[in-house]
Amino acid sequence: MTVSTNPIFSPSLLSQLNGTNTNSSSTASPTAAAGSGTGALTQLDFLNLMMQQLQNQDPTKPMDESTIMGQLSQFGTVSGIANLNTSFTTLSSQLVSNQALQASSLLGHNVLVTGSAVPLSAGGSVAGAVNVPTAANGVAVEVVNAAGAVVRTIPLGNEGAGLASFTWDGSTDAGTLAPPGTYGIVAAGTVGGKGQQFGTLVQAQVTSITLNGASGTGGLTLHLAGIGDVPFSAVQQIN
Repeated sequence: MTVSTNPIFSPSLLSQLNGTNTNSSSTASPTAAAGSGTGALTQLDFLNLMMQQLQNQDPTKPMDESTIMGQLSQFGTVSGIANLNTSFTTLSSQLVSNQALQASSLLGHNVLVTGSAVPLSAGGSVAGAVNVPTAANGVAVEVVNAAGAVVRTIPLGNEGAGLASFTWDGSTDAGTLAPPGTYGIVAAGTVGGKGQQFGTLVQAQVTSITLNGASGTGGLTLHLAGIGDVPFSAVQQIN
């Protein structure tokens, strides 16, 4: 009787088990090759290969137990990683769907986003906030036109740390109405006896929401009236 001493695992199937790809000309046993027919090594394929290997091993040199356990452990690791990837993909899709559902409730609402320019429509008004990092005195907001001239100063007084809201009704310090257009806003105050400039936020209405990337994996973009597109992460407050 002739006993085969060649391993039944072909290099091509072992390469699938290891997550690599080779162009080896070796072929697997008919039983293993029947498999799933998809080109991927399934659990049934692997067990068939194991049985073929055990049946055709050299009786004088039986396969070492540690080798068998190592192959089982290797397949289990690869299979576990594949299942984990599938689970993460499913979880990611669910999170994106949930985020999109929550974001859809923002349509028509006003949000505060970081910005230093505000659009003024005819007969309209502007709202925003000053981000005061620590208690400050004499906080004020200056509205500046395209030429860099201050058209209105809005005093807010002494403010504690946090967001200090302000509203501009479109009037100038001279008592006239400012023409429609985009205006800059600058906020400053005194902290510890020294002048300090603060960050500003502008308020705008959410008119539409866009999912970025495939299935929204790139996050969400909000379109704000008069401002344009901003990332969902830029929203500091919902009013």
